[in-house]
Amino acid sequence: MKRLLNYQGADYLKASPMELKQAILASEGRVIVSESVVSAQPYIGGLTNAEIERAFGADILLLNALDLENPTINGVPEEASNHLAWLKRATSRPLGVNLEPVDTNAEMTQSREELPKGRIASIENYKLANDLGLDLICLTGNPGTGVTNSQILEAIKEAKENFKGLVIAGKMHAAGTDGPVMNLEIAKDFIKAGTDILLVPAPYTVPHFNEDDLKEIADYVYDYNTSKNIEEKVLIMSAIGTSQETSDENTIRQIALAAKANGAHLQHIGDAMNGISLPENIYTMGVAIRGVRWQMYQMSSSNFRNGEE
Repeated sequence: MKRLLNYQGADYLKASPMELKQAILASEGRVIVSESVVSAQPYIGGLTNAEIERAFGADILLLNALDLENPTINGVPEEASNHLAWLKRATSRPLGVNLEPVDTNAEMTQSREELPKGRIASIENYKLANDLGLDLICLTGNPGTGVTNSQILEAIKEAKENFKGLVIAGKMHAAGTDGPVMNLEIAKDFIKAGTDILLVPAPYTVPHFNEDDLKEIADYVYDYNTSKNIEEKVLIMSAIGTSQETSDENTIRQIALAAKANGAHLQHIGDAMNGISLPENIYTMGVAIRGVRWQMYQMSSSNFRNGEE
């Protein structure tokens, strides 16, 4: 078995969900998940934002604002009839999608954004995600969507029963609701419900969540994972979802090192600059958590390596 760090080209596309999970675990905190808004005008014309992210070193591509009932991605060539299949072939990377467990009864701290049916966490959409060949789903909330941790908890249980890939769950920020974004008790509930990857805010990205909070959760996860098989183990993904993905490189480096040191297996970087992070910040994060050697490896490896001749 390979670490994700050593994956090339078709390795990503051949891996089963549990092989992918094991490869992430074996990479010891050196995996980058980069998010893009598929409906945004691409950062550079003639490309998708996901292609740019892959070029700057992203290992896993997370698609935000993708309507599964109309799965179109800005920047995909007009002649492509299946945008997700085209993007997977073009990037040779696992593709995930954000689905939002909206709580219609949530007390809002800002105006609520209404979402199309194809973006909401539901059994129907988990099955559509299977049909579309998605590798991961992320149960989380965009700003103002009214997603609550109680609804995420229920969604985890349904997703694990109906989706074939890996399930990520947690909030990057408040999503327009009141209450804690993440703490140890919330983490325990999500883990008990069966999430494969626990999403937590990266240190310094939301109030009242710092290195000590992440370490407390990571210590619990470390003990929880002891003697469990890969299906039962839980990984931690720290997330920059507060527009700090457009910060200066020193800030990105500080956040990345704090997240890795305190237990993150994967690091997410968000989509606040034209539906993408600043591409150079993906590179900065990669160099910080895995060094130039492995960052260049991920950026340079051909999509065709380890594929069928």
